Parts: sequence; structure tokens; C-alpha cells
Amino acid sequence: MALLLRESDVEKLLTMPMALELVERVHREYSTGNATDVPRERTRQPKSALHILQGAVPSANVLGYKAYTSSKEGVRFLVYAFDAERGSLSGIVEANLLGMTRTGAAGGVAAKYLARPDAKVVGVFGSGWQAQGQIDALAAVRKLERVKVFSRNAEKLKSFCARMTERLSLPVVAAATAEEAVRESDIVVTITTAATPVFSGDWLAPGTHVNAAGSNSLLRQEIDETTVRKASVVVVDSRPTALKEAGDLLPALEKGRLQPGGLTELGEVIAGTRPGRKTAEAITLFESQGMAIQDLILAAELIKAARTRGIGTEVDIGS
Repeated sequence: MALLLRESDVEKLLTMPMALELVERVHREYSTGNATDVPRERTRQPKSALHILQGAVPSANVLGYKAYTSSKEGVRFLVYAFDAERGSLSGIVEANLLGMTRTGAAGGVAAKYLARPDAKVVGVFGSGWQAQGQIDALAAVRKLERVKVFSRNAEKLKSFCARMTERLSLPVVAAATAEEAVRESDIVVTITTAATPVFSGDWLAPGTHVNAAGSNSLLRQEIDETTVRKASVVVVDSRPTALKEAGDLLPALEKGRLQPGGLTELGEVIAGTRPGRKTAEAITLFESQGMAIQDLILAAELIKAARTRGIGTEVDIGS
């Protein structure tokens, strides 16, 4: 029978170290031809939309998809994981926490390979749910001394900084301006729903690494063309996905200032088949759109761990 994991079950099982390890592994496998990922497809209606990502990770014996809907009422995430050998349904996982954690983990893995080893100050744009995962992951891969957060909602920003300071036992402080968030930051993160760039690339100092994680549709753009131009390497999770919906990169691609072949996949950097950071002064950029294989490898591990620990609900479906 299949196993149903609710958000409360995922919370008991999922950790950032687990996510970092599995996301790094699956990116290596994807870029060496050992995992399959299909870029997101969207079905839009006047008041809602359905988004589906699908793929397969043979090493975890899983294939399947993540489906989520978005509307004014919110976003609902579900991952359907199937046994890759038998084709039977292994489990259904509610995936709000899973998705936040894997998105943060992708940024953490990117920073592990692209940020300077001595990076210790982070500037973050966004103070929502997803920003937590970004900071959690960076704190796990670098010895951070300070995190600056910029958001237009002052009350929400104050609460977020207090919560994250307590959570990580390091100073997480509000930045008064967008420029303050960028200046003197070793790593800059954007995790917003912005339609226009949230900072000027002219503010980036040599050696900065940028994780841009919010622009996963053509309608969104968090970074400007100056940032893209200044980057010595532009790393993406997947070239096909980036070329389809990386709102941050499409203006430069359309103008010929950035070529598709010039995009480097994160898994290629991990595997050592293409270079990442070459010098301490280089500015590096990671564009994250999200991949089904990230969700699937985590879901497969959570289902396995849940069965071992007796967590979740068995349902007689899809056998």
C-alpha cells in the first residue's frame, strides 16, 4: 500500500542536512545523465493555475511528479512518488515544507560550490516562508556571522528577524534599504515574487555570490542585467528549465548578451565537468527555478524513513 505523509509527518522526518546531501547528489546524477527531469508545465484558468513537474531518480528507485495549484486562496503542494521498477504508488507527500526545504537546499549547495570559503555576511531580499529555508541552508554550509534582510513589510520583517535570530543563534537584522542589504555582503539572496529587479548590480562587490531563487516564471524578475553581465559564471539547476522560465535571464538571452551554451548546470560544477568560481574576486550567480527530481529524491527518502519509524498513514491506492 502507499503511504500518505502529512505536513506534520514531514516536519518530524525532514532536516536541512538531509536535504543538502540529497539535493547535491541528485544534481550530480542529473548532469551526468543518471536522472531525468521534465520542465514545469502550467495549466492556467482565470482564478487559479495547476503546475506540474515530473521526473525520475533511478538511484532512489523513484519516478513521479509534484503537482501544485495556486490561487488567491494560496498554494497547495503534493508529491506523488512511484516505485520506478514496479510502477506502483509508493507514497503521497504533502509538500509545502518539503518544497521550502529543497529550494533552500539548492541555494545552499550552490553556495557551497560557488561562494567564497570565507563568506560570512549574507544579504537577503524577502522575509517570507521561503526565506527561512534559504538562510537555514546557508548557515549549514558557511560559518555565518551576520544576516541582513530587506523587505517592504516592516512588521513582518521585524518578526522574521527575531524568529531567525533565535532559530540560528546568529544576528539576523533588518536592512533599512535595498542597498544596505547588498553592500558588504558576501552572499546575496533574492527570494521574492518581484516583477522588477530588487537591487542594482552596480552595488555588488568583487567576490560576491548571488542566489536568485524567486524568478521561476516569465512574469518575474529579481535581478537586473548588470548583475547577469558582471557574473563570471551563470549557474542554473537545469538548462532546459532555465531557458523556458528564468525571468532573470531571458532579457539577456533575447538580446544575445547571454548564450544558452554559456549556462552552466549546478550538477556540472559539482561533478567537476565545468568550472564554477575561478578567482576570489569573481562574481558568481545561481539561478534556481526548481526541479522535480529535487522533490522526488526527498520524498523517496522520507517515505523510506517513515516506514522505518512507523510514521504516516497507509492508503490502499495505486498498488
